[in-house]
Amino acid sequence: MQTKNNLMVKVNHPLKNHNTFGLDSTAGGYLRLSSEGQLESLPELIASYDDFLILGGGSNVLLPDFYDGLVVHVDIQRLSHRMSGKDVLVNVGGGVNWHQLVSWAVENGFGGIENLALIPGRSGAAPIQNIGAYGVEFKDVFICLRAFNLETGKFEVYDREECQLAYRDSIFKNELKGKVIITDMWLRLSGRDHQFNLSYGGLKSHLEKKKIGHPEIEDIFQSVIEIRMSKLPDPAELGNAGSFFKNPVLPSRKAEALLNEYPEMPHYVLDDQNIKIPAGWLIEQCGFKGKYSGKVGCYEKQALVLINRGGAGAVDLVTHAGSVQKKVEDKFGILLEPEVNIIHPHLYDQVLKM
Repeated sequence: MQTKNNLMVKVNHPLKNHNTFGLDSTAGGYLRLSSEGQLESLPELIASYDDFLILGGGSNVLLPDFYDGLVVHVDIQRLSHRMSGKDVLVNVGGGVNWHQLVSWAVENGFGGIENLALIPGRSGAAPIQNIGAYGVEFKDVFICLRAFNLETGKFEVYDREECQLAYRDSIFKNELKGKVIITDMWLRLSGRDHQFNLSYGGLKSHLEKKKIGHPEIEDIFQSVIEIRMSKLPDPAELGNAGSFFKNPVLPSRKAEALLNEYPEMPHYVLDDQNIKIPAGWLIEQCGFKGKYSGKVGCYEKQALVLINRGGAGAVDLVTHAGSVQKKVEDKFGILLEPEVNIIHPHLYDQVLKM
């Protein structure tokens, strides 16, 4: 352990417990960021390293076997709320576990994020990814966030428009990638007169099977958990980062041409010009569902999820993902884009298209 700029940095720190793939990755330097008071000295500390990585729950990253730089693990815990008419304004720290936040909201009767139950990771990653599930996205409840700019050394506030939230995308994955640390955010939930989103067919049918005609927050919350557990593996048992690829959004003309060839292909009309195709279906049609190459493969219940059965390295996972990309592109003419953040992706250019 070393002390730099009054910050405690651990040397050659294992990251296996900090990534849901369960990779035996090691950080050259590791800092746990638990308070905003540490941020003042952080820019100078980062400048002493050739590279640095901001890490939350590690639920959407693929780490290299050795990260030769400083890993800043954001663990700022904060959770408070206040009423504003029928709404509830919630302030949550970037290090708060997302599912625990959803559970807290449900327990208190606050609506708006019950569809987002059991999504792994920390709250600070929610705006970065604009996480979404079962008809609801993070942007639907988001007001603004506060972030520390590592270049200016100052705190900045970003509202919904400034965050440029889109499908699994935001300004924090583009212009501001690696430049800011999200410390906390404000969400607007409902305290009464809840408006539930049951647009996702699987959720609606699940409630119908349980003979719940007028669901409450708890009903939706529990149903989402049951659906996710029936389809997705527990990272504690099988290393994974959820959906490895994004669902491709195609121009209507291209999608319609594919539908003429594959009329059974599931699809979702987004607007007059765009249609979304489930990446899991495309991967399954290429024969990857439940297929393993040594220690890695595609989950037998959901082909979109890449699995580490234990002992796999980053290159093993990326090589398998590259094979998936190639076959899907060859068969359907669609290049799947990774949803998982691959650290040092240039190392894998030969096996995975970025």
